[in-house]
Amino acid sequence: MTDLSHETPYADGKILTQITDGVGVITFNNPDKRNAMSLEMWEGFGEALTSLRNNDTVRVVIMRGAGGKAFVSGADISQFEKTRHNAAASEEYGKRSAAQRALLADYPKPTIACIQGFCLGGGMQVAMLADIRIAARDSQFGIPAAKLGIAYGYDGLRHLVSLVGPSWARLLMYTGMRIDSTEALRIGLVERVIPDDQLWGETMAIAATISQNAPLAIKAAKITIAEVLKDESARDMDAIKAIGTACMDSADFREGRQAFMEKRKPQFSGK
Repeated sequence: MTDLSHETPYADGKILTQITDGVGVITFNNPDKRNAMSLEMWEGFGEALTSLRNNDTVRVVIMRGAGGKAFVSGADISQFEKTRHNAAASEEYGKRSAAQRALLADYPKPTIACIQGFCLGGGMQVAMLADIRIAARDSQFGIPAAKLGIAYGYDGLRHLVSLVGPSWARLLMYTGMRIDSTEALRIGLVERVIPDDQLWGETMAIAATISQNAPLAIKAAKITIAEVLKDESARDMDAIKAIGTACMDSADFREGRQAFMEKRKPQFSGK
């Protein structure tokens, strides 16, 4: 595991951040409740995302759960009697956590969900909003909304359908079933499955590779893929053109060419 000595706490320590060699790490730190997300944790998560977004030394962000038993096991249902007991209350709850979800959905830096143990409900929402999902062999995935009488929102289902297709989305949603990491990999819910004891090392290795690549080129890929997923009528082709121009005129493009010709590793500045 990583050195935890330089952590910044949010939400009374239930959300933690740390930065190592260009990699920002956000830890969901409520292991007694298998990292179930309270409203306070959602708000702390937003503060952590904003802090890492605004830090120029951070090139990529990893999200993970503390305790080894869960990434995020869902929303903190013990809060529901107060915060989500009917449609009006649920709408207010949704508004209070929507800002953080939007922040992650539109995040300008690459994001990785490092998943060990349970990834359920609201945890699936966080994982699906990440760019890349890397899971331990012992992971379990599911959305138990139908077992709780909850309507899972449009954005969550849009991401689920885009990853696994409508038929698997229906099977998961109608049954509330849990699937293991092998099934999750097969249906496209996660990109890689790693033995539990190698998960953190592999995730950090992928993050390190990303952090050493050209930030503008990665940003171009992120923006363009996001536009590909939109309906044609809603696509911002000007945004794609602008980031493409920025890339091709960048000092990093010159550095990339020179490093290739000189057979050395490039040193990218993001400019």
